Amino acid sequence: MSSTKIDFIYLSEPDMIAAGVTDMAACVDTMEEMFALLYRGDYRMAGASNNSHGAIIVFPENSPFPDMPKPTPDRRYMAMPAYLGGNFRTAGVKWYGSNIANREKGLPRSILMFILNDVDTGAPLAFMSANLLSAYRTGAVPGVGARHLARKDSRVVGILGPGVMARTSLSAFMATCPAIDTVKVKGRSEKSLAAFVDWVRETYPQITTIETVDTIEAVARDSDIVTFCQSGAIGDPSQYPKIRREWISPGTFLSMPSLTDVDEGMEAPDIRKVLDNPAMYEAGYEECEKPAHRSVPVVGMRYLDLVAEGRVARDSLEDLGKIVAGEAPGRTNDEEIIILSVGGMSVEDVAWGTVIYRNAIERGIGTSLNLWDQPALR
Repeated sequence: MSSTKIDFIYLSEPDMIAAGVTDMAACVDTMEEMFALLYRGDYRMAGASNNSHGAIIVFPENSPFPDMPKPTPDRRYMAMPAYLGGNFRTAGVKWYGSNIANREKGLPRSILMFILNDVDTGAPLAFMSANLLSAYRTGAVPGVGARHLARKDSRVVGILGPGVMARTSLSAFMATCPAIDTVKVKGRSEKSLAAFVDWVRETYPQITTIETVDTIEAVARDSDIVTFCQSGAIGDPSQYPKIRREWISPGTFLSMPSLTDVDEGMEAPDIRKVLDNPAMYEAGYEECEKPAHRSVPVVGMRYLDLVAEGRVARDSLEDLGKIVAGEAPGRTNDEEIIILSVGGMSVEDVAWGTVIYRNAIERGIGTSLNLWDQPALR
């Protein structure tokens, strides 16, 4: 008779670092492997479509319960479950609470944990700190995009929002476009800009020019890679940062993992529009009030609104997974303008979480915890 004992490991944030969670080059490679599985369908996420972003708890404007949290910006709880096949063959769920007021307490806006499970028994394999896990997998997806969609000689990166997402996105760009030597960045505060500039200088001495700019236009103009990484309130697309076609040079790759709007020029057929998982956007679109861009502020959702309005052809929206799998072309010439919508997916957490868990086991990292020797209920 097999043992009924179940042990699992707890990985603190220092444990995660020791297990390699900040190895961006490895994370980009892992996300690339994940995208190929995604395209082939060897995965499952939440919802009836198996493509839902997750399940979210939001709070009402008015509640009869005085202790219920108020719907301040970014105030929510969310669970993001997934299964991923291939060499991973694991399941997991990221769970987090988010409140922009955390910053006043010296805490991150979101505090995240991740549980990885054995796919056969459902037993926990690991319970891990997930802020770095989530940040690096988010940044790695733009790196996968850059590997396939940016010009190989890209040198200038324009960044809106000098926060964590900007750091991980730039790390991924550096891992895939090593000729980068110039960064332009726009931020809200001198403190955040100074911290980002200091980090770039210390981390990437090969970046010889770092320029702080005052407008989104300056971020975009004459940049080979453009990325929006800022946080902000959702609900009013007129307040989302907007990309205007007249600012964008031929050959630019735009990676958009944050709030983004586009002008009419960016609707044109010659702008290649790539989504990290079209099926997830379509599932989210069905779940949202319309226009969906009000509640899901990524640019891919804006394009689906434009499809519904008859202004963009549905078959013009491309699939990053199909490109990674070699079933569709990546960049075909140095003149193409390509915009990638990065929505974030729970399969990314499962992929990178599985790699980090296996690293931790191999390296003897983490605290072993016991669920039970024998279950009280059978």
